[in-house]
Amino acid sequence: MMMDAMRSNMTSMPDMAAMDMSVLQACMDACAACEQACTVCSTQLMDCAPACMNCADMCNTMMRSMMRMQGMTPASMMAMLDACIAMCQNCMDDCMKHADHSEVCRMCAQTCKDCMDACMAVKDMMMAAA
Repeated sequence: MMMDAMRSNMTSMPDMAAMDMSVLQACMDACAACEQACTVCSTQLMDCAPACMNCADMCNTMMRSMMRMQGMTPASMMAMLDACIAMCQNCMDDCMKHADHSEVCRMCAQTCKDCMDACMAVKDMMMAAA
């Protein structure tokens, strides 16, 4: 139902009408998973906690923005995607420092990587549609 609502919202935005809903859904799913993993990781009392909290907030904001879509211009969506990718990269780098001895940090780093990949896929799709 959410995808149908997004699709109808996007048809009114000519620059966004050609977007593949499955790529957007995959990105929202990756943001949701990353938010959850980062939230759990931030409770582990490691020095990656601030990066994890910031990344969780960014992923939540990205996901909510993608669900809303109205008022989202291609330029603002690209900026949001870039910010999410940067936050995920920072969190992944910090969590990788503990990945050898913390399963939670290893899983968090992997979800950050997955989220970056999903955001990059949306960016690629947007650039191809432009």
